[in-house]
Amino acid sequence: MGEPLLSTDEVCRHLGITKATFYQQRTKGTGVRGVKVGRHLRFRQQDLDAWIEAHLDEPRVGAA
Repeated sequence: MGEPLLSTDEVCRHLGITKATFYQQRTKGTGVRGVKVGRHLRFRQQDLDAWIEAHLDEPRVGAA
């Protein structure tokens, strides 16, 4: 547990998305897994990395 937790703003900056998009993904259940700290939502770097890895786009064979 040595790494500091990331804020919503930091995650959005890292992913290059708006807060609106971020919260839409969370509402749909497709967003980055978070940790509640009081009334704040924080994120572990390892969970962000895992989310990115799980959402890698695979190229389509034969696509031009």
